[in-house]
Amino acid sequence: MWEQVKAGNINAGSFSLNNKWVPWYNIHKTYSGLRDAHLFAGNTKAKDMLVQLANWAVDLTASLTDAQIQDMLRSEHGGMNEVLADVAEITGDKKYLTLARRFSHRSILEPLLGGKDELNGLHANTQIPKVIGYKRIAELSGDTAWSNAAAFFWKTVVDHRTVSIGGNSVSEHFHPAQNFTAMLEGKEGPETCNTYNMLKLSKQLYLTSASTPYIEYYERALYNHILSSQHPEKGGFVYFTPMRPRHYRVYSQPQDGFWCCVGSGLENHGKYGELIYAHNKEDLFVNLFIPSRLTWPEAGLTLTQDTRFPFAETSNLKLQLKKARRFALHIRRPTWLKPGDGQVLVNGRAAKYETSAPGYLTIERKWKSGDVVSVALPMETKAEFLPDKSPWVSFVHGPIVLAAITDTTDMPGLLADGSRMGHIASGPAYPLDEAPVLVTSSPQNLVADIKPVAGKPLTFSAASLIDSDRYRKVELIPFFRIHDARYMVYWPVATPAELVARKQALQLKEAEKMALEARTLDQVAPGEQQPESDHGFEGEQTDTGVFKDRHWRQAKGWFSYNLKNPGNAARTLRVTFYGKDKDRRFDILVNGKLLKQENLQGLGGEKFIEVDYKLPPQVLASAPEVLTVKFQANNGSTAGSVYYVRLLKAE
Repeated sequence: MWEQVKAGNINAGSFSLNNKWVPWYNIHKTYSGLRDAHLFAGNTKAKDMLVQLANWAVDLTASLTDAQIQDMLRSEHGGMNEVLADVAEITGDKKYLTLARRFSHRSILEPLLGGKDELNGLHANTQIPKVIGYKRIAELSGDTAWSNAAAFFWKTVVDHRTVSIGGNSVSEHFHPAQNFTAMLEGKEGPETCNTYNMLKLSKQLYLTSASTPYIEYYERALYNHILSSQHPEKGGFVYFTPMRPRHYRVYSQPQDGFWCCVGSGLENHGKYGELIYAHNKEDLFVNLFIPSRLTWPEAGLTLTQDTRFPFAETSNLKLQLKKARRFALHIRRPTWLKPGDGQVLVNGRAAKYETSAPGYLTIERKWKSGDVVSVALPMETKAEFLPDKSPWVSFVHGPIVLAAITDTTDMPGLLADGSRMGHIASGPAYPLDEAPVLVTSSPQNLVADIKPVAGKPLTFSAASLIDSDRYRKVELIPFFRIHDARYMVYWPVATPAELVARKQALQLKEAEKMALEARTLDQVAPGEQQPESDHGFEGEQTDTGVFKDRHWRQAKGWFSYNLKNPGNAARTLRVTFYGKDKDRRFDILVNGKLLKQENLQGLGGEKFIEVDYKLPPQVLASAPEVLTVKFQANNGSTAGSVYYVRLLKAE
């Protein structure tokens, strides 16, 4: 394969390269592992191997045009641009920085440079490492445009695509920023790897700006997504964290699964010390309120932070200095503090501070060993609606997302096996119309009815809001404390006048969806990584894309999927097309037998249409347990675009 690539014979898809599965993504793990072994463990052999691997990449791509490299980069490639930039810094040789720029995917970069959000439908964790690379290259080259592009990406993802726990994406893809329906309905909510990489990007952006919004997000995601993604007793890691009401998460087992979110998970829970503190040449910044000890040898300073935050609303900072000296101590003033300044004491007395550094309280004085700074961190509870402004709300106390355990029933695969889909909570999705609703005449003042439970820290009741007798007594607790259970993070909200109509609308939608799911034997979403790989995707001269926020696949040649047909129960093949696609002639074959000669003429209008093809007995008899569905273009035409494929049994 590498010989083919070096010769310029490149056949790339979203996840394949010359019929191999994400080879750059995989080999990037080796690059980054060697880099870390050198930078963190001082391993000189790792450095030598890393440089030789980088030289191999230089040689491999030396004869390729920029256009050929960009074609190759359509295949997921991890953070290759970032690690090549790191090699440039390690060696001082700019040829690696040049290669890092060539390894930067322009189709993602160009819209970001123009301040455009064109992320809908894209595989989320394919893009975030690319942006980390853009930022890394900007740091080494002084390219403010690329740095601004990275900052714009961060802002649009955090402000418009992120739920309260700090995670993003559904089924690994960026859903439409204006519509979070898929987030609430799907079982495959925010992926831990995405948040791992968003924290990494946040750290980069903060360290070149000292801008506290990056820390605000970092803190939110750290406590609510990352901390919640490891089982506190069994040690397993979570891949998807569903936001669907009353669903659950599953956990890896040490000998059965090693998903991407296990690899990043091992890192996540080993670096809770990151970004608690930062410094410039003279001054110290306190960003996070986590019990810790900082040693800063160059400044002759050791600082010990003693806190039980978030279970206590104070933190004490004790300084030990080799000799007294003057410097500024910048303590982050979180946006989640109750209105009014949090009190700061130095050695028990109210301290004078400035707010000239945005987001910080700054105390500049001559510090001596033994000085103690006490910080008050009074928290309040807030209601946060989804970014699309739909009537679904979560509750946050300070930076801590609150959720409720609803029950512990019917959770198959809670401890995942080693199967391909073992990381998905595949148990039944409880109907949305049966989830508890918060009923209030004042949706914008919900928090007035969230009451603390006496004697239980960080525990609250919403009893006066919950319409269901079954769930009225549930308690809101930190989401990171909920494990081995079904839960509610987001709650539907309605006024008394809206309640009946809201429930009826949910019930009708759920009934239609559940009826279709009951008929469905197997299904595949063309153009999406996981569904296609799970269904044995094969093809020639085929490509994918996104239109109207939906993925498609088409071909000048052909493509196929293997669909399961348990009990030989299939009777109908349902395929989704776009109504205005025209002049597309192709054959649909099942197990090599012609099912239909299709000719799309664009008569379906500006909407997606579903076409049902009845499966004749002679087709079903050929291989009853697996049906290979193939879309093959006629000469000079195109097969598809196909937006969804579903195998149905009789009604």
